Amino acid sequence: MNLRDLEYVVAVADYRHFGRAAAACNVSQPTLSGQILKLEAELGLRLFDREGRGARVSARASTVVAQARATLAAAAGVTAAADAARDPFAGELRLGIITTVAPYLLPIALPGLAQALPHTPLYLVQDLTDRLLARLRDGGLDGAVIATDPRDARLVSIDLYDEPFFLVFSGHPRRRGRASIGVEEIDPSTLLLLAEGHCLRDQALALCNAAERTALGADVRGTSLETLRHLASAGQGATLAPLLAYADWRRSGRIAGLRIVGDGASRLVRLIFKRGSPREAALEALAASLRSTAGAVLANCLRETERDLKGV
Repeated sequence: MNLRDLEYVVAVADYRHFGRAAAACNVSQPTLSGQILKLEAELGLRLFDREGRGARVSARASTVVAQARATLAAAAGVTAAADAARDPFAGELRLGIITTVAPYLLPIALPGLAQALPHTPLYLVQDLTDRLLARLRDGGLDGAVIATDPRDARLVSIDLYDEPFFLVFSGHPRRRGRASIGVEEIDPSTLLLLAEGHCLRDQALALCNAAERTALGADVRGTSLETLRHLASAGQGATLAPLLAYADWRRSGRIAGLRIVGDGASRLVRLIFKRGSPREAALEALAASLRSTAGAVLANCLRETERDLKGV
């Protein structure tokens, strides 16, 4: 057994087709099939149920395929660690970022990151928190930008910025003399929520002290903040938006919003990475750039939104 054999196994598991897996591995289909047959004989276990050239992982082989993935990731990690030990700023930096941050932070942050890390191209992955944490722990990512505490002593956490929440609804924001709303004033039955798995959903429910069954979001669930934006602008309810998202949305002129005040009315966005990471210096530079850019933009957005809401 060698790493190449494991690459073949993972490729067939991913493509579910021997021919496509062979093409992805740059070998002939007979070569790939022959090596997998030899590996199955060595292991004494059928890895795939075959249907012509199609294939699916057999019921008893899922753990073997998972271990093959982990082994390949570990082998890649050895090479990456050696490269990073020579120069932590050289080579691609794999960064995960949650879906409620990425569309609003990246457009303002990428120019600064290009200057701060000129020799460190970013490979960006947008996903839910739990999936990003899994990829980080498995070595598939170097770092991740999330908005919850991972509560894992094996991870380093660097605070980036604290982002206030706004209650967003349909209308034109011209409520003179009022720019905020207390947590206790929010009616949870009007809330539009993100689908399960989004940390912002949990934060919205916790903020309003709302049982899921009392929230409109239990029946109307958005797959993205942009979906909730359009639902709110159409008068279907209200939703919770972090400041960077709200500042972007209000340019449309079809929504209104009030800053939420009270306990839990903001979220702490942070960068996390494995303790002892060979890319630590590059990740710290990335954090410093994100903190500087986001801090300035957030302060400006807050001034603009409060001035607009007060009708000044």
